Amino acid sequence: MNTQDTRGFVDVHRICPDVLLDMRYYSSLNFTGKPVPGYDAPIALLTREAAEALKGVCKELEPSPLRIKIYDAYRPQCAVDSFVAWADAPGQETMKSYFYPDLAKDTLFDLGFVAKRSGHSRGSTVDLTLFDLTSGRDLDMGSPFDFFGDISHYAPPGLASEQQQNRRFLRELMQRHGFRPYDGEWWHFTLNNEPYPKTYFTFPVAPL
Repeated sequence: MNTQDTRGFVDVHRICPDVLLDMRYYSSLNFTGKPVPGYDAPIALLTREAAEALKGVCKELEPSPLRIKIYDAYRPQCAVDSFVAWADAPGQETMKSYFYPDLAKDTLFDLGFVAKRSGHSRGSTVDLTLFDLTSGRDLDMGSPFDFFGDISHYAPPGLASEQQQNRRFLRELMQRHGFRPYDGEWWHFTLNNEPYPKTYFTFPVAPL
């Protein structure tokens, strides 16, 4: 089912004010090379249940210099549709060398890196990493967000020990607060008991 109903959603910053945002699809720093339709503001929206669970993550991190940095949260279906159109269109590969240097863009769906029906559109999935306030840098996870390649899987061969530890720390942290990981992307987590498991929302990312 598709719906424009926003009543179950919140702005993550209202629940987790210390979360950092790097909303890639609002900007041109993403695999399409341009702002993505449906992202009308650089904010993160989630279902209230997912945001409250994320608050627990933030509370656990409070005594440390680490903070959550979100790349993507709720994603409207029109954004997903725009990814499909981009993959099917000739050219438009300005970001290939950064995000998918070893792949043809029309293979990204078949390989599972992009989905025609995304869990993000159900509102309880979030893409994130950990930022170190002391160093002023993200923790080294071994690959950038949205890099399409085996190195972005949770446990590929060839990761340095520190990178393995950082990924494990992030995964276990999120699992303790009710999120399940996705082995294909180290940054991707979905609330275990998501409130809308069969609903795909269509409203834009904009102030509620």
